Amino acid sequence: MNTKIVVIGSSNTDLIMKMPRLPRVGETVTDAVFMQTFGGKGANQAVGAVRAGGDVSFVNCVGDDDAGRRMEEQFRNEGIHTEFVFREGGIASGTALVMIGEQGANYISVAPGANYRLTSEHIDKADALIGEAAIVVLQYEIPADALKHALDVCQRHKTRVMWNYAPAREFDRSYLRKVTILAVNETEAGMLSGISVGGEGTAELAAKELLGLGCETVIITLGARGSCVAASGVCEWIPAFRVDAVDTTGAGDVYCGCLAVALAEGKSLAESARFASAAAAISVTRLGAQSSAPFRDEIDRFLDSERGYNR
Repeated sequence: MNTKIVVIGSSNTDLIMKMPRLPRVGETVTDAVFMQTFGGKGANQAVGAVRAGGDVSFVNCVGDDDAGRRMEEQFRNEGIHTEFVFREGGIASGTALVMIGEQGANYISVAPGANYRLTSEHIDKADALIGEAAIVVLQYEIPADALKHALDVCQRHKTRVMWNYAPAREFDRSYLRKVTILAVNETEAGMLSGISVGGEGTAELAAKELLGLGCETVIITLGARGSCVAASGVCEWIPAFRVDAVDTTGAGDVYCGCLAVALAEGKSLAESARFASAAAAISVTRLGAQSSAPFRDEIDRFLDSERGYNR
């Protein structure tokens, strides 16, 4: 079975401040704890996937700076194939500022840096790799033109592609016809579908609308309320796992990376969503994005246990 996963996307250095509560506008909150980790939605998903047992290659641009060199080294240490991590001169690597408050709520600001240097030409250099992949994983922290080109290449190769429409911003919805699996949270689903998602009923309506726009499968995650998995007239709700959240940063990325692994391994859509939900649940009990991603044995043990599962 072909289990190769290609992640095309962003990487950042995350500067994190953990505090008792998030500040209001103009307010300073002291007594924070500082940590520096690696992040970026593409890199987070790649790390989530490789720790869950995936054979993962990453297509990405970093700056020709110390941060870029350290990120590339970290990818290799995780076991990610980095032949298509490109170093760009004259620009800084991506950086994110993350403030984390009560119950894991966060504010995040991102300076994309070299992430916005990723072009169609870079993606073409990985053409053969994309053609061999079981699934390609995309986000939206790269330029729209590069994202569209990646979808075109996947369509040409008939390679399955999962697009995590995050962060939500303007996009040509005609390209949804080229998306095999669309993974979105309620805000992102609302922006793409035009339907405000606030619960199960509206999530199902939004999923139906997005399927009508051409996606083969739509997964809408609603945090502690679980996820809506919809495809070709079938809609199934996957319950969430109950845990005490410490930091929700990167949980959606862990979900997407682990979903890709399960699908590449031939698990059903529902089984894959449960596997991804378990991984995301574990991740929110820890600080950081990549650092919180669980390893395969942790996910398997969690799934084997009834503890915390909302049946």
